[in-house]
Amino acid sequence: MLSLDRLIEHALLEDIHTGDITTQAVVPEKREASARLIAKEELVLAGLFAAERVFKRLNGEVVFTACLPEGARVAKGDILATVQGNAADLLMGERVALNLLQRLSGIATLTACYVAAVQGTKVRIVDTRKTTPGLREVEKYAVRMGGGINHRTGLYDGILIKENHIAAAGGITQAVSRARAFIPHTLKIEIEIETLEQLDEALASRAEIIMLDNMSLADMRSAVNTIAGRALVEASGGVNLESVRAIADTGVDIISVGALTHSPRAMDISMLLD
Repeated sequence: MLSLDRLIEHALLEDIHTGDITTQAVVPEKREASARLIAKEELVLAGLFAAERVFKRLNGEVVFTACLPEGARVAKGDILATVQGNAADLLMGERVALNLLQRLSGIATLTACYVAAVQGTKVRIVDTRKTTPGLREVEKYAVRMGGGINHRTGLYDGILIKENHIAAAGGITQAVSRARAFIPHTLKIEIEIETLEQLDEALASRAEIIMLDNMSLADMRSAVNTIAGRALVEASGGVNLESVRAIADTGVDIISVGALTHSPRAMDISMLLD
């Protein structure tokens, strides 16, 4: 919450700066008001807590009442929350609150589409580090609200040896060996491979997770058969809603989707004063 509060502080400063001159000019100083946050389309809800903190940052006496739980499937026209307080505070907080709510609900909604697309398989849909700078914590929260799973949060909480690491270390075997000597026993090692020729070395290194990066469906099936349960198998690279089911049907365990956080559409949500 501390990181979210810092983000909100910067966002409000960016928007209000020296003052909301429109509100100052036309709204009576002590006018009280109530407003409704309304879904203008079907969506999966995420981020009401962030919207509430925006209004509370402007005035701790604002009353924010959620009408639906986080993760709810919402119909067009549903009231998501009500807000009561000084009219100026509601108007000054409106855009920042809606920006966060629309963004996070967009991520949750898109994630739910991917999860639905692989329903009936063993696959878990996971996110990546391709997040908006400063928003990673809340964007990964939104993925969970949509039914997805979080991959590592950052560079500090998981070993993922990628192409450039392999090149810098001198090969897969060397990279995994150095990683295993460095990390505690509680961490797993994931290695990225791009070709079937790299698979035997990745298996010999005893990495716990093998990522198949941008492989064809045929190569994914072959890799899954070769791995035969000796490691978790993650598919990554160029995944979209049209391709995700076919990838799931190859037998992989995990599909990581950068689009969940780098390409969601903001949901249409509005705030209306009563």
